[in-house]
Amino acid sequence: MSTAKKEYKKITVKSLVDMKKNGEKISMLTAYDYTMAKILDGAGIDVLLVGDSASNVMAGHETTLPITLDQMIYHASSVVRAIDRCLVVVDLPFGSYQSDPKEALRSAIRIMKESGGHSIKLEGGKEIKDSIKRILNAGIPVMGHLGLTPQSIYKFGTYTVRAKEEQEAEKLMADAIMLEKLGCFAVVLEKVPAKLAKKVADTISIPVIGIGAGNDVDGQVLVTHDMIGMTHEFHPRFLRRYLDLFKDMTGAFKSYISDVKTGDFPNEKEQY
Repeated sequence: MSTAKKEYKKITVKSLVDMKKNGEKISMLTAYDYTMAKILDGAGIDVLLVGDSASNVMAGHETTLPITLDQMIYHASSVVRAIDRCLVVVDLPFGSYQSDPKEALRSAIRIMKESGGHSIKLEGGKEIKDSIKRILNAGIPVMGHLGLTPQSIYKFGTYTVRAKEEQEAEKLMADAIMLEKLGCFAVVLEKVPAKLAKKVADTISIPVIGIGAGNDVDGQVLVTHDMIGMTHEFHPRFLRRYLDLFKDMTGAFKSYISDVKTGDFPNEKEQY
């Protein structure tokens, strides 16, 4: 039975926990710039993730590892200036939190102070427990990220589904419970079996946001450029394309080039 959808004038970390309690799914997409964030916020998205996927999408790197803290702050600042309603989560980039809890706190503080973001996200479980605790103790909201963690791609060696084996599945469950106990407000599960994701979502009280984790979690996240078809060479099973902007934009650009070359643009109505 469906429940009445509550109207939220402003999404907060508490709003997301309430949405889980009320059985309302949470919508989340990525944004890296002002214009896209303005459109997404106006459409009613619940959460915008300023993801380190900007390293791939905006800068063309093969992995998320090269993006810097300064670059993440730049992208996050652009997004925050555009939004009125949604919650903005900012990724801590690779190398800014893994080895030193004090460095993790400094990185998180810089993001919060310099970008105006509302919360941060970091990848990993028990191995970064001390960094998470220090950030949370400073009053900064933290979203966890388990399963496939792209910042560890060279450790995994592949972007394949994670936690298919019992031992890794048990560790993921333990890490999810730990993240809740520490005080994280939500957890992203990336590319894990749907049954395991459901078990995690049923076990912990904080929202579980899935990407390639089935439909029995509390919300979904995709990379915006993937779901609107601006990128066209990426075809994972979990991706649904809602537009084919690569095709449409290429056609528009070709038409413009042709009109310029033939002298058709600008016409008399398009000049002073």
